[in-house]
Amino acid sequence: MPLHAITSADDPRIAEYRDVRERDIVGRQGLFIAEGAVVIDVLLRRGRFKVRSLLVLDTQVASRAALLDQVPDDVPVYVADAGVMDAIAGFPIHRGLLAVGERTSDPDFGHILSTLPANAVVLVASGIANHDNMGALFRNAAAFGVSAVLLDEACCDPLYRKAIRVSVGNALSVPFAIGGKVVDILDALQEAGVRVLALSPGGRLKLSDLSLEGPAALVVGAEGHGIPFEILKRVETVRIEMPGAIDSLNVATSAAIALHHLTRPR
Repeated sequence: MPLHAITSADDPRIAEYRDVRERDIVGRQGLFIAEGAVVIDVLLRRGRFKVRSLLVLDTQVASRAALLDQVPDDVPVYVADAGVMDAIAGFPIHRGLLAVGERTSDPDFGHILSTLPANAVVLVASGIANHDNMGALFRNAAAFGVSAVLLDEACCDPLYRKAIRVSVGNALSVPFAIGGKVVDILDALQEAGVRVLALSPGGRLKLSDLSLEGPAALVVGAEGHGIPFEILKRVETVRIEMPGAIDSLNVATSAAIALHHLTRPR
């Protein structure tokens, strides 16, 4: 595995890593940044996305030998000291490992629906704009064996660096598709015979009373305004019973509780 020393933040070979934080916000023209050993291990092992290069802190090369051994021979591994690496990224890179991946075309929404297992559970995210919540939802989806995550057009990018990191790399492994309006996603699910359940503090049905047969989709909304009322009117609504003074939970926490119930053996 050849290593390429980088001694200047102006080296054109690492242009894709410059100003990580700012360029993540405006987009990377079909590329994304993965950060940290756990995330990059998923990126390399799963093979879902092509890896363009790695940038490694010089003091971590020896300790990350097993990880670096997974890198294909045609993928360059750049090595820099802490000062140069931080200057490239625009802020201190405490984990000492970055990789650039290539986005593939979004999975076909119809294909996902047509290949769902008999008792599949799908997670539908509507208007999730917080990257921490997005990453946590993907981590939950992986933990409970969700078949796919479907995102409406108002959601943030699941391949944003922070979302990938919070997901512990699961945004790189759980199948997802980005659709248009949430109402169109729900119409397609219902036409495919999937039972649609919207999670809401005012849900008509207790989660603990819910039993399932066949595929189901759990819809979650953003913090604050939640799922739009026009959506709640057209699907079944489910609530988590809470005897305390709090009437709602963080969206990722709520989704984890509901997914645990929905994915139990039937």
